[in-house]
Amino acid sequence: MRVVVDLSRCEGYAQCAFLAPEAFRMHGEEALMYDPNPDDARRDQVLRAAAACPVQAILVDRLEGPDSAVEATRS
Repeated sequence: MRVVVDLSRCEGYAQCAFLAPEAFRMHGEEALMYDPNPDDARRDQVLRAAAACPVQAILVDRLEGPDSAVEATRS
């Protein structure tokens, strides 16, 4: 799984950090830090966090394998 956050769009609401603290965390009050390749075991948490983003700044790609299609979820 790959996560990309549009940091220019992120407004620091921290919903993602609350729902998936192993993948997203706030540095100070406004700067978001995130794991671009979280463990697949955290997939449900990461998808919930992406869906909860009020400004839809989080993109989650699930990489199946080298020859397969990429499933993208934009929340």
